[in-house]
Amino acid sequence: MSHQNLMYLVPIVAIIALLFAFYLTHIVIKEDEGTEKMKEIASAISEGAHAFLWSEYRVLIIFVIILFFCIGIGVGNFVTSICFVAGALLSTLAGYFGMNVATKANVRTANAARQYASNKALDIAFSGGSVMGLCVAGFGILGVSIIYLITKDVDVLSGFSLGASSIALFARVGGGIYTKAADVGADLVGKVEAGIPEDDPRNPAVIADNVGDNVGDVAGMGADLFESYVGALISAITLGVAFLDAKGALYPLLVASIGLLAAIIATFFVRKSKNTNPASSLKIGTYAASTIVFIGGLLLSVAIFGDAKYGMCVVAGLIVGVLIGMITEIYTSADYAPVKEIAKQSETGAGTTVISGLSVGMKSTVLPIMLICIAIFASYYFGDLYGIALAAVGMLSTTAITVGVDAYGPIADNAGGIAEMSGLDEGVRDITDSLDAVGNTTAAMGKGFAIGSAALTALALFVSYAQAVNLKNIDILNYKVIIGLLIGAMLPFLFSANTMASVSKAAFKMIEEVRRQFKEMPGILQGETRPDYKTCVAISTNAALHEMIVPGLVAVLAPIVMGVLLGTAALGGMLAGALVTGVMMAIFMSNAGGAWDNAKKYIENGHLGGKGSACHKAAVVGDTVGDPFKDTSGPSLNILIKLMTIVSLVFAPLFLAIGGLL
Repeated sequence: MSHQNLMYLVPIVAIIALLFAFYLTHIVIKEDEGTEKMKEIASAISEGAHAFLWSEYRVLIIFVIILFFCIGIGVGNFVTSICFVAGALLSTLAGYFGMNVATKANVRTANAARQYASNKALDIAFSGGSVMGLCVAGFGILGVSIIYLITKDVDVLSGFSLGASSIALFARVGGGIYTKAADVGADLVGKVEAGIPEDDPRNPAVIADNVGDNVGDVAGMGADLFESYVGALISAITLGVAFLDAKGALYPLLVASIGLLAAIIATFFVRKSKNTNPASSLKIGTYAASTIVFIGGLLLSVAIFGDAKYGMCVVAGLIVGVLIGMITEIYTSADYAPVKEIAKQSETGAGTTVISGLSVGMKSTVLPIMLICIAIFASYYFGDLYGIALAAVGMLSTTAITVGVDAYGPIADNAGGIAEMSGLDEGVRDITDSLDAVGNTTAAMGKGFAIGSAALTALALFVSYAQAVNLKNIDILNYKVIIGLLIGAMLPFLFSANTMASVSKAAFKMIEEVRRQFKEMPGILQGETRPDYKTCVAISTNAALHEMIVPGLVAVLAPIVMGVLLGTAALGGMLAGALVTGVMMAIFMSNAGGAWDNAKKYIENGHLGGKGSACHKAAVVGDTVGDPFKDTSGPSLNILIKLMTIVSLVFAPLFLAIGGLL
C-alpha cells in the first residue's frame, strides 16, 4: 500500500474511535439510575453543568469571530482562519460530548455502588471517562488528518492548533474558577465552620461543587489534552515535511492512530478486569496501551524509513510520559511518604501544613524536569529537531486512555456526592470513596502527564516558529532578547496571580452566600429547610465567565505585542522564558495541590485523629490553598505556554512584514 493510501487510513481510525465512544455511551445510558432522589440530584448537577457550558460558549463565539478576522486580515490567509474555527469547534464538541456522558455516568456509578457491585461501579465510571478520551483523540486526529489531506499545506494547520488552544485556555480557566469557587466555599463554611461532612445536602454550595467537577475536571481537562494532542501532531507534521517530505507527515499520524486503536483495546483490559483494586485495573489498561504503541512505533519506523531511529524518539517520549505519571503518583498519593508527611505536619496547625505542601510541590519538579531533559536529549540524538516533536507525539499517543483514566476521577467523585446527598448506606459511600481516592491520584497523574507533554509540545512548536521566522539562534546578549526573556519568565507568575485572585474573589462571594443561608435559614442545618442551591450555582457561573477573560487576553495579546514592537528574536526570548518558568510553576502547583488534597483524605480515612479533629481542620485549610493550585492555575499554565507559541507561529508572517517597530 502506497504512503498516500496509508494516509487515508488515519481518518478511518478516528471514525472507528468515535463510533466506539458512541457504543460506550450506550453502555452507560442503559444502566439504572437508581432512586428518585438520586435522579433528582443527578438532574440538578447535569442542568448546572450544561447551563455553564452554554453560557461559556456564548462568550467564546464572540472571541472566535474576532480572532477569525484578525487571523485572516493580519496573516492574509482566510484558509488558516477557517482551520482556526475548525479547531475551536472540534475542541468544543469533544468537551461537550465527554461532559454530557460524565453527567450520566455519575448517578449510574452511584447506583452500582448501591448494589454493592464495586467492579460494576468501576466499569461504568471508566466507560464514562473513556468517552471523553476517545472524543479528544478521535476528533483531534480526524481534524488534523482531513485538513492535511485536503490542503497539503502544513502552514494552515497552525490555525487548527490555535483554535484548539484558545478553547482549551478558556475551558481550563473558566472551569477551574467555577469548580474551585464552589469547592473552597463548600469546604471552609461547610466542613470547617459548620462541621458537616463533604457533599452533605445541607451545604448550599454542594450542587455547584459537583457541577464544577464536570465543567472543570472533565470538559476543561479534555480541552487541555485535545490542545496538547493536536499541537504535538501538527508540530511533528510541520517538521516532518520540512525534513523528510510526505513520509515525515505520515509517520506521526500513523503512530497516533496506533495509539488510538491501542486505547480501544486497553478499555477492555480495564472493563473486563476481575481485580477488586481499581488502581491496579486502571494501570493495566494504561500499560497495555503503552506496550502496543511501543512495539507499533518501532515497527512503523522500520517500515516507513528503513530503520528504527525515529521509532526510538517515540519510545523516548512514551517511556518518559509513563515515568512522569509514576513520579507524580509518588508525590500526590497517600500511599507514599510525601503526602503522609504533610498529614503529620497538620498536627501542629494549618501553617505547617501549608509550608510542608509547598516544600513537596517544589521538590516534585526535580525528577520530571530531569526526565523531560532525557527525552529531549534522546529524541534529538536519534531524530534531530523532528525527533523532539516525535517524542511529544509518543508521550501523547496514549491520550485516549490517559484522558479516560483521568475523567474517571470526577465521575467517581460525583457518584460519592450523589450517594451522600441521597442518604444511601455508609457502605455505598465506602465504595465510592475507594473509587474517588484512586481518582484523585489518577487526576494528579493526568495533570503531570499533561504538563510533561506540554513542555515537549511547546518546544516542538517553538522549533516550528523559529523555522517560520528564519531564527537560527537566540542571542541572549541582545538587549531585545533579554527584555523578551524576562517578560516571558514573568508572564506565568502574572497569569497565576490572576487566576488565583479570580478563585479567591469568586470563593469570597460563595462563602458569603453560604454563611447568609445558614444564618437566615437556620432550618438548613437541622435538615428541615432545603438550601438554595441555584444561587450558589449562579455565583460560580457568573464569576467564572467574568474572570476568565483577562487571563485569556494576556495569553493571546502578549506574544502579538512583543512580536510587533520588538521583533521575532525578542519574541523568541519571550517564548523561551515562559516555557522555563511555566513548566516549573505548573509541576509545582499541580503536585502541591494534589498532595494537600490527599493528605486531607488520608486523615479523613481515620489517621491522626480522623474527621473533625484539629489535625483534619488544618488539612482542610491546606487543601483549600491547594484547590486553585491543582485545578485552576497549575493546569492552565501548560496551556499558556503552548498558546503563546502557537499564536507566535500563526502571526509569524505579520512579524516578518513589520520587522519590529522599536
